[in-house]
Amino acid sequence: MSYYIAATLPVPFERGIELAEAALKEQGFGIISRIDMKEALKTKIGVDFRPYTILGACNPTLAHEALKLEDKVGTMLPCNVVVQAKGEGSTEIAAIDPVASMQAIENPALKDAAAEVRERLRVVIGQLEKSGVAA
Repeated sequence: MSYYIAATLPVPFERGIELAEAALKEQGFGIISRIDMKEALKTKIGVDFRPYTILGACNPTLAHEALKLEDKVGTMLPCNVVVQAKGEGSTEIAAIDPVASMQAIENPALKDAAAEVRERLRVVIGQLEKSGVAA
């Protein structure tokens, strides 16, 4: 089982972020955090890195349900979505597979909730692919 769902788009990095955010919004996710790894790595340890942003995506209704089922599940929230430059004008968008990440938690109801989140994230990636933008 892979731990992520991904698509590579033939678009510049910044456009990839815009497309990812729009597709996430359509599935009820908001962006509650944004980490610019290129900037963080340059600032913290002085290394150059490709454009790489981690979007912390959260569907408040689904997060609330998960927290009611398992109060420590917050250690795995929000759902991370990575947008990274892959060279030659292409950008990869990869989302965590919440079912894979929550395998260690033995709570059948939580696994069902994670499956719903995974399905929504698959729709996000699928929408990007079907839009004719994906490579």
